[in-house]
Amino acid sequence: MSDTPPRPPGTGWTARLLRAPGRALALLLALLVAFEEWGWEPLARWLARIGRWPGLRWVERRIRHLPPWGALALFALPSLALLPVKLLALAAMAHGHMLLGLAVVLAAKVVGTAVVARLYMLTQPALLQIAAFAWLHAHWMRAKTRLLALLHATRAWRVARVLRRQAVRRLRRWVRQMRTAR
Repeated sequence: MSDTPPRPPGTGWTARLLRAPGRALALLLALLVAFEEWGWEPLARWLARIGRWPGLRWVERRIRHLPPWGALALFALPSLALLPVKLLALAAMAHGHMLLGLAVVLAAKVVGTAVVARLYMLTQPALLQIAAFAWLHAHWMRAKTRLLALLHATRAWRVARVLRRQAVRRLRRWVRQMRTAR
C-alpha cells in the first residue's frame, strides 16, 4: 500500500495530452483577438483617412451601398488578391531570399488586414443582412468578449501593453525628431 492518495481523474499525462490541442486553439484564438484589438482598428482608421481623399470618397460611397451578397463577395476579394503575392513571397523564400519573402508576407498581411478591416466597416450593415453571417458574427463577438476578458487578466497581456505603449512613445518621438531635422 502506498501513502500517496490516488490522483483525481483527468490529471494524468493522457488527459494533459488530450487537452493540448484545445490549449493550442485557445492560444491561437487569443493571438487572433490580440492582433484584432491592436491591429485591426488602427489599420482601419489609417485606411479611413486615405478613404477621405477626393477620388476614394466616391468608391467608399459605392461600397456602402452594395447589396448583401455583393458586399460579401467584395469582402472576400482582398484574400484572393493577396494570394499571388504570398505565393511569390514563398517562391522568394524557396530560392534563398528568406528576409525578402518574410518582409513581403508581413507587408501583405498588414495591407490585407487594413483593407479587410476597412471593407468590413463599410459593408457591415449589408453583411449582417445575411442570416448565416449575422449568426456567425454574433457568436464570434460573444466568444471574442470572453477571450478578451481572459486575455486582459493575464500578466503577459499587461506586460505586452506596457511594452506596446513604450514602443509607440519611442516611435512618435522618433517621428517628431525626423520632422524637426528637416
